[in-house]
Amino acid sequence: MHLLYEEDGEFKVGTVLAQAPASFQVETPHGRRAKVKSSMVLLRFERPAAAELLAEAGRFAAGLDTEFLWQCSGQGEFGFEALAREYVGREPSAAEATGVLLKLHSAPMYFHRRGRGRYQAAPEEILKLALAAAEKKRRVQEQIAGWAQRLARFDCPAELAVLRDELLYAPDRNKPETKALEQACKETGLGAARLLERCGLVPDAHAYHLNRFLHEFFPRGTAFAPYEAPAPAADLALAPVEAFSLDDAGTTEIDDAFSLVRVSDDEWRVGIHIAAPALGFAPGSALDAVARERLSTAYFPGVKFTMLPEDVVGRYSLNAGAEHAAVSLYVNVAAADFSLRGHHSRVERVRIAENLRLGELAPLDEAFTAGRALGLRREEELRTLWRLAEVLERRRGRPSVNATVLDYHFRVERGRVRIEPRRRGGPLDKLVSELMILANASWGELLAERDVAALYRVQASGKVRMSVHPEAHEGLGLACYAWMSSPLRRYVDLVNQWQLVAALGGRKPPFTRSSDALLAAMRAFEVTYARLDEYQRGMEQYWCLRWFEQEGLNEVEAEVVRENIVHVLGMPLNVRVPSLPGLAPGARVRLGIEGIDLLERTVALAYRETLAAGGAEAAPGGEQEAG
Repeated sequence: MHLLYEEDGEFKVGTVLAQAPASFQVETPHGRRAKVKSSMVLLRFERPAAAELLAEAGRFAAGLDTEFLWQCSGQGEFGFEALAREYVGREPSAAEATGVLLKLHSAPMYFHRRGRGRYQAAPEEILKLALAAAEKKRRVQEQIAGWAQRLARFDCPAELAVLRDELLYAPDRNKPETKALEQACKETGLGAARLLERCGLVPDAHAYHLNRFLHEFFPRGTAFAPYEAPAPAADLALAPVEAFSLDDAGTTEIDDAFSLVRVSDDEWRVGIHIAAPALGFAPGSALDAVARERLSTAYFPGVKFTMLPEDVVGRYSLNAGAEHAAVSLYVNVAAADFSLRGHHSRVERVRIAENLRLGELAPLDEAFTAGRALGLRREEELRTLWRLAEVLERRRGRPSVNATVLDYHFRVERGRVRIEPRRRGGPLDKLVSELMILANASWGELLAERDVAALYRVQASGKVRMSVHPEAHEGLGLACYAWMSSPLRRYVDLVNQWQLVAALGGRKPPFTRSSDALLAAMRAFEVTYARLDEYQRGMEQYWCLRWFEQEGLNEVEAEVVRENIVHVLGMPLNVRVPSLPGLAPGARVRLGIEGIDLLERTVALAYRETLAAGGAEAAPGGEQEAG
């Protein structure tokens, strides 16, 4: 005797070896022995052989008309053998009964399963709806296949072309257009961007990368939401000093400036003045919502998206020739050894006499180190502030910046790029960094002492994070450190400035340490700041590759970082070179450029030769906390 039974949703057959009251011991056509419960058995038969039943039943089922079976089945529940008996007009053979079972089981829209081997015809209205849905799905699948075929020929259908940005940056995998693109990518072996480029929809690689950023950060466009003009600051006392700023040539958001006054033969008073947008609008205002949405100014080579609107930046930026609201830290230092003698803070107006530019004063770096005078503007004041910076750095026991690391400035004009390396840690760089660290640390300590909530920058075991608690920053050698020196460019600094201004004015600060708004701002800023940094590195990598093409290079020099990773000299670009032989880190090599892909931002380099050792150039890295 043979059995037809169901196991794990499949119909199987076996020859009975032994029978118990509630089960059978069977041998399958493949020779495997199995125990089958009686409740799983659908049919017992003698002929045909077990191995032949399903094949014969399949052939019989192929000749059955599903619609006819549905019409014959009536409204009630039925067993497959009963329907087979009615269909053939006699007692059905095992193959016929099983064929009807296979047909019923393969048409779930027509027949609803009601138990093992039992079914019920679907109501007519439900069947019509199911058939219509199946037909719609069939047409969609045909449409997807047709679109995919056209894409594979690099002919993009209009229906997909209008969804270009969505398909590139935020594809919805439930949409047929996305499925068609994925199918075409699989057939052609190309990525989505490359395939659409071949279709003529990605004519410019730079626009492709920039639009990815805009799609993520500015899905509703880069225009600012409506806001009211900032209120004028309350009457503030005018500081008895004239200050000057020191920034890169392209800086338009001037957050900080310095002043230096000789108060006696043996004492200087150093002023650190920070722009004060916190005086013009409050937490919860429309401008706060604008800043909170962006969280930071985004910088890419040749492109900048400011955190605050241009007119607001213009009002508070410490531009030369005007008096500006500022939060000032005044530090008294000994003229002989620059030891600190005390400090105090004020909210005031400060006259900005000059906006100095680092590029114009770059010769001072070497002059200060060599002890020479060049007669440049503010040279003696800058020299004095640099000497103070040296003392501040030694007192902390940590460098403000990694002097072995290079910064790279990208100048993009009319599609051409210049990459200008600048070693960090020079006198002017150190001057700015140390004075910013002094202000951020002093004000962080002030808020901590007064138990006023703030957003602190914390570093422990090499990991940097934000915290509402004044914890140590090991990398800078400080007990606590809070970003407050860039309120025009970073939302964290703006929040901290609101807290600081309230504390200095003896008012209740707007945020408590457990404030939902404060904690939400901290979390959002950390995520956004990391993503912006990632985008900036990606765009710098793109412009490095554009520079290769612009200069018509076919080879470059590089320095081995580790194993087969090299740092291309003169730019922030690390590349894996599979053909690189085993060389020690620091070894100089010449590499051939074998291919550049601006969409993928990759370059294929091949080893040419090892060069004699030259001057060291460090790869970019490390976080500069001073800003």
